Amino acid sequence: MTGWHLPERFQTSAGFVAAGRSGTGPALVLAHGWPWSSFSWHRVIARLSERFTVHWYDMPDFGASEHRADRPSGIDAQAQIFAEMLDHFDLRAPIVWAHDFGGAIALRAHLTGGVDYTRLVLMNVVMMRPWGSGFFDHVKRHVDVFSAVPPHIHRGIVEAYIGGAFAHGIARDDMDQLVAPWLDAEGQIAFYRQFAQADEALTAAFEDKLDQVRCPVHILWGADDPWIPLARGRDLASAMGRPPMTELPGLGHMPQLENADATLRAALPALAP
Repeated sequence: MTGWHLPERFQTSAGFVAAGRSGTGPALVLAHGWPWSSFSWHRVIARLSERFTVHWYDMPDFGASEHRADRPSGIDAQAQIFAEMLDHFDLRAPIVWAHDFGGAIALRAHLTGGVDYTRLVLMNVVMMRPWGSGFFDHVKRHVDVFSAVPPHIHRGIVEAYIGGAFAHGIARDDMDQLVAPWLDAEGQIAFYRQFAQADEALTAAFEDKLDQVRCPVHILWGADDPWIPLARGRDLASAMGRPPMTELPGLGHMPQLENADATLRAALPALAP
């Protein structure tokens, strides 16, 4: 099967994780961001599987993986789980394509945890401070209040928040799938818990090491990103010693869902070993 699916379950230190893999060729790991899941890659997995053995998973507290209120799931914890998942997949120095806070997780695992990659492609990543919006800060200060809003209001908040990531919108079915994991009682608590755990100190801790990445890097950036502006991507490139950077005109924070073909045209040369 070459499309997105989650048939595998792995036990990690943060609970069980749902995962999938397909294709043949060099190992490629896809790291999703917040508040997404591995579904965010579903439009590119089949094409990637023609060239790579593609691995993906829903991070703990996201998508179909376990939601555990008693276990942290911030960037530091997720970097540890990322290393555990590479062990589960039996991978040593895979190619990694990371999006949003998946980029911070991959960088933290590499720069502070000793995890190696063959190549690293970073797309619209959370890394350079500041990386929170005014709404983000407001929710962080009032997590208990937001966690208790009625379900129909919560759904409106989630849809509005997720919808704000796109330059020109996405398919309705894709939006429904992105929103769905956050709508039951457990998902609602997990959604706001992510705001509470967001801490810029977790990226500041290795910001001065960004020029020490031990593999080729390529940066992709949706040039019309409403969440993390293009200037932040250019700042990241500067901090990393100016690796190649491809700007994706007309695309927002989720290039792989907004225009999968254009995103793949930019990504495939960057991913090639």
